[in-house]
Amino acid sequence: MRTQEETQLTGATYIIAGSFICSWISLSSDAFAASAFISLTLFILGDAAAALCGKGFGRVKVGDKTLEGAIGCFLLCFLLTLLFPYLPNFLSKWGGEFTWMHMVLFPLGISLLELFPIKLGRLTLNDNLYVPAAISLLVLI
Repeated sequence: MRTQEETQLTGATYIIAGSFICSWISLSSDAFAASAFISLTLFILGDAAAALCGKGFGRVKVGDKTLEGAIGCFLLCFLLTLLFPYLPNFLSKWGGEFTWMHMVLFPLGISLLELFPIKLGRLTLNDNLYVPAAISLLVLI
């Protein structure tokens, strides 16, 4: 557990809440379901890559995070986006073409939101809550 999780909710609690938001978004249409699938898959795996790379290789600090963690997150998410067009029925649910712009924009959005958490005054929002929902909405644009 991380130090802040000793006195606060764990990241798992926030990811469940973020997953609920994505599930709710996915009820609207097949395209919304595809966007929720993409965002949750990329965020969960990218978040793990960021933590492992940040702890293992992190030297350049950006607040409480590391640049190496963000790069690890981006690289894994980018590699994963290469697989989405080949998933059965994905493109029909997606409702269109999955372009290189998508393959760069989604991992970049996740990496930047992971690296620069949203702060509201003295309160820092847990990225496990808002990143999946924010990326789901970005995917729909």
